[in-house]
Amino acid sequence: MDDAKFPRVAIPILVGAAIMLGLSMGLRQSLGLFVQPASRDLAIGVSDFTLAIAIQNLIWGVLQPFAGILAVRLGFRAVMVGGAVLYALGMLTLSLAGGAATVMLGAGILVGAGMACTAGGIAMATASRAVSAARRSGVLGMVSAAGSLGALVAAPLGQMLMEQFGWRVAVFGFFLLALTILPAAWMAGRVDRIALPQASAGENSARAATRLALRHPGFLVMACAYFVCGLQLVFLTTHLPSYLNLCGMDPMLGAQALALIGAFNVAGSLFFGWAGGRWPKGVLLGGIYFCRSIILGWYFLLPPTPESTLVFAALMGLLWLGVGPLVSGMVAEMFGLRWQAMIQGFAFFSHQLGSFLGAYGGGVIFDAMGSYDLAWKLGVAMGLTAGVVQILVAWPRHPLGRPPERQRALPA
Repeated sequence: MDDAKFPRVAIPILVGAAIMLGLSMGLRQSLGLFVQPASRDLAIGVSDFTLAIAIQNLIWGVLQPFAGILAVRLGFRAVMVGGAVLYALGMLTLSLAGGAATVMLGAGILVGAGMACTAGGIAMATASRAVSAARRSGVLGMVSAAGSLGALVAAPLGQMLMEQFGWRVAVFGFFLLALTILPAAWMAGRVDRIALPQASAGENSARAATRLALRHPGFLVMACAYFVCGLQLVFLTTHLPSYLNLCGMDPMLGAQALALIGAFNVAGSLFFGWAGGRWPKGVLLGGIYFCRSIILGWYFLLPPTPESTLVFAALMGLLWLGVGPLVSGMVAEMFGLRWQAMIQGFAFFSHQLGSFLGAYGGGVIFDAMGSYDLAWKLGVAMGLTAGVVQILVAWPRHPLGRPPERQRALPA
C-alpha cells in the first residue's frame, strides 16, 4: 500500500479488526468465570463444561484454514460477518443452556466456528493487507494490543453481572457485547477493496501453498511450538478462576487477574510488534515461551495470594498475545499475503490442539486427582522445551533461521 494513503484507507480497517479481535478474544477468554457456577447449576461435571471449551478450541483450529480459503474466494467481509453471527448465537445458546449438550452447542460448536472467522488468523491477515511491509510488524502489534482490551472489559463485567444476577444473565450480557462484533467486522471488511501486489495475484493455488508450507522446516517447528502456547494459555483462562476459588480466594480475584492479563497484554503486544521489526521473530517467539513457563512454575509452586496473583497476571499479560504479531509476521515473510490466513490457520490448528488439551486435560486431571498440580507441571516442562527448540531453530546463524529474503517463499 502507498504510505501516503495509509490513514484514509487503512485506519477504518484496522479499527474494525481491533474491535472484532478484542471482543471475540475477550469474551471467550472470560468463559472460565462460569465453569464452577454453571457446572453446579446444571448438575454437570467441571470436565463437561471444560470439554465444551476444549471442543471450541478444536473447532476454531480445524476451521481456521478453511476460513482463510473462503476469505480468498468470497472476501474477508462475508467471512467475518458470518462468523460474528455464529459467535453471538453461541453466547445466546449458552445463556439458555439446560445441560451438557446445549453447553457444548453454544460454548463449544457455535463460538468455536465464530472464532475461526473473527479472531486471530483472520483479524491479523486483514491488518497485514491494509499496510505496507515496512509498517506491518508494528501495526500488527498495535492491532493485537487494541484487541487485548476485550478481556479488560469482559471479565470484570461478567463477574459483576454474575454476582448480582447469576451466571445466565452474565452470559446474556456477553451475547449483547458479541452483537457489537457485527459492525466491527463489516468495517474491517473494507480490506476487500485493497488490491494485493501484482506478484501476489499469480496462479498459486491453495494446494500449492499448503504443500510449500508443510515442507518448510522453520514453519513446522514454529507450528509445533505453537501447540504448547495454546496449551498454557487456555489452561489458564479456563482453570485459573477455579483454582483461585479452590484456594479460598475472593471470586472477583479471578476476574481481576484475567482483566489484568488483558491490560498488560497491550504493552506486551506493542513491544513485540515493535521488536519483531528489528530482531528475529522466531527468537523472540521462543523467548516468550521460555519466560512464560518460568513464571508459571514460580506462581504455582507457591500458595497463591491476592498480591502474587496480580503480579503473575501482569507478567503473563506481557507475554500473552505478543505471539500474534510475531507468528503473523513470520508467515507473511515466509509465504506472502495471498494465502496468509490459510497458512497461519495450519499453525493455529496446532495451537488449538494444545488448547484442547489445556482446557479438557486440565479438567480431567482435576476430576481424577482433586488438584491441578500435575497439569501445571506438564505445562511448564513442555513450555521450556518448546521455547529452547524454537530459539535454536530460529537463531540467525542457524540454517533454518536464515533471513526471510533467502527463504523459498510464495510471491509477496
